Amino acid sequence: MELESSLGFRSSFNFVPEGAYSNPPELRAHLTDNRFEVGIHDLKHDGKLYRSRKRFASSAREINRYLKEWNAVGFRSAFMLHNLEWLQDLNVLYDASTFDSDPFEPQPDGVGTIFPFQVAGSIAGRGYIELPYTLVQDFTLFVLLREKSIDLWSRKAAWVAECGGMVLLNTHPDYMCFGGSGCQRDEFDVSLYEKFLLHMRKTYKDAYWQALPCEVARFCRSAPGVTAKQDRVWEHHV
Repeated sequence: MELESSLGFRSSFNFVPEGAYSNPPELRAHLTDNRFEVGIHDLKHDGKLYRSRKRFASSAREINRYLKEWNAVGFRSAFMLHNLEWLQDLNVLYDASTFDSDPFEPQPDGVGTIFPFQVAGSIAGRGYIELPYTLVQDFTLFVLLREKSIDLWSRKAAWVAECGGMVLLNTHPDYMCFGGSGCQRDEFDVSLYEKFLLHMRKTYKDAYWQALPCEVARFCRSAPGVTAKQDRVWEHHV
């Protein structure tokens, strides 16, 4: 939060409500007091959220309780698993459990767009805005693929900018090494993330809208002509 603030950025921090995780209300309040966003990240982060329709419906009731308690409007599944029809059970403004294209994810079906889009509500469900991430996740890039530079991020961001799309990046502070040296095998130096933020600020100065996910979703909900993904059926049973 301090790094992003110092460079003029704000983001959403998504926390796992249950399981072996601690989510102090003081931490969430500190983030929102500093104009950051807090969202819900799965329920237990155990990969079982979509095991069955009945299980998801039961979990959705708990997730909705946390959404209300935390005053949150956004959701992201663990491991980027997703079923856009079932997600209508959630009382959310937006979901961020998909990506434009990422063959390294457990459920690698991309939505094929670098733009937010409306998921139309069914008779029994609620519509919401889908925000796919459009840059490869930091863990994949630096831990799994062992990249040593931000070149892939900057090249993809340039293409997204040329198309007028949405640059959305999913990062993991728990994999960032803040010590400056001696990073563990499953960590990467936070300076790589800092370099990317500096690159975006310098390269696209006064040319982009740096917005929180909830702000993007509210804009898309109110804007006419936002593409509705009604021509596809998502039937993913994990």
